[in-house]
Amino acid sequence: MKQSLFEKRHQADWEAFSKLLGNLERSKADTRACETFAGDYRRLCQHLALAQERGYSSHLIAQLQQLAMRGHQQFYRHRSHLGGRLLGFILGGFPRLVRSQWRSIAAASLLFYGSLLLMGVLVHAFPDLVYSMMDPEQVSSMESMYDPDARRIGPMSERNSGDDWMMFGHYIMNNIGIAFQTYASGLLFGLGSLFFLLFNGLTIGAVAGHLTQVGYGETFWSFVIGHGAFELTAISFAGAAGLQLGWALLAPGRLPRSESLRLAAARSVQLIAGVILLLLIAAFVEAYWSSINHVSPQFKYGVGAGLWTLVALYFGLAGRRAHAPD
Repeated sequence: MKQSLFEKRHQADWEAFSKLLGNLERSKADTRACETFAGDYRRLCQHLALAQERGYSSHLIAQLQQLAMRGHQQFYRHRSHLGGRLLGFILGGFPRLVRSQWRSIAAASLLFYGSLLLMGVLVHAFPDLVYSMMDPEQVSSMESMYDPDARRIGPMSERNSGDDWMMFGHYIMNNIGIAFQTYASGLLFGLGSLFFLLFNGLTIGAVAGHLTQVGYGETFWSFVIGHGAFELTAISFAGAAGLQLGWALLAPGRLPRSESLRLAAARSVQLIAGVILLLLIAAFVEAYWSSINHVSPQFKYGVGAGLWTLVALYFGLAGRRAHAPD
């Protein structure tokens, strides 16, 4: 069938469907019109498939694709409630997003974990190097936090168990602040995210190397291994999202920088939503599990190893089914 005849035969249907979409988007459609929507939407998708198969003009295909996209949004708008969408993101959308953005995540992880490990080894070998990252008061404060004789491990080591909820809130605010700082600074052509990934990695590495060197390693590592699975992963993801913003400005391709940045922000903000989820989990584990000292370090190591394995399996395997909910 020639394109002109195809358009003449179905133009009225497309115009009627477009009008119905407009009413639905403005929430002005009547009930009877809504009852025919599913059939009209399927018919439009069939017309789009025929137009693509027959090689009709790109203008016509783009017109039908636009109608199909608007129809898809309306078709699932009332079926995808906030709770369902959130559950779909957790069960499948987030890990699929991470796998699709593996390049920026790999780059951020290399910067963060690489600097952490390097500084940890150097400070352990050359103890005075810790003072290049922290002043003596900060070093002394860190030592008191992870003193094996402290009643509770970590910040506010003299607090009671009833204060754990306060620390939960403190960890949430502190960690989300660090993650947002690492992400938003990517607008400085990626240099801000690069700086904070390296700075956080070097700082954590310096603390780890120093506490291990002075004999507080068992206390420190048993404290961080549990919540670290979520917190350190979240920091690297925030850095990856920031690097995406920077790359969009540095290499926009054929797009204007503003449009390239808009598209990168739309992708990266979804990653940040997952980062916030990880940090909430990390804050809960840190406040209610990591700080207790009546559990043996070996048991904490076992739980921590299990949590790291769980995180790895989640991002490697979850959401691989084609129909995992979005």
